[in-house]
Amino acid sequence: MADLPACPSWSGDGLLPVELRAWMLLAATGAVEQQLRPVVKERLDVSHDEFLVLCLLAEQPAEGVRMTRIAELLGRPKTRLTYQIACLHHAGLVTRKSVCCDKRGVEVALTDQARRLLKEASGALAETVKEAMAHVVGPEQCEAVRGLLPDLAGEPAAE
Repeated sequence: MADLPACPSWSGDGLLPVELRAWMLLAATGAVEQQLRPVVKERLDVSHDEFLVLCLLAEQPAEGVRMTRIAELLGRPKTRLTYQIACLHHAGLVTRKSVCCDKRGVEVALTDQARRLLKEASGALAETVKEAMAHVVGPEQCEAVRGLLPDLAGEPAAE
């Protein structure tokens, strides 16, 4: 990773406005996802997209979330989400139920098995994210991300 170009600065002396520099930081998550994918597969035996659904559900009320809301929050087409939920349901990681008073609505919730697996895998997954972030963000971004991830591993890679 040492051959990567320096991450854009937030110092304000560049061509891009702060909003686009913040977006560049968000775009760097692709590099983090590449590091996370094999760990997710090894620890949870689900795809990265299915893992995103599990993470979203882990932060929601235990009674579940409507599939349309999950699709909105993840920016996923409903048809793709339907397939992902079917895979997770088949694996015993989510439950599906019809929404009261709405025949078309479906609520999805984590199973106890999914909660246990997420809890067991979260340490290794968090460490992978911290290490990957340390390689893709610049010094200013690293400080900003530390507000969210206080234990961000190391310093950014040297140029």
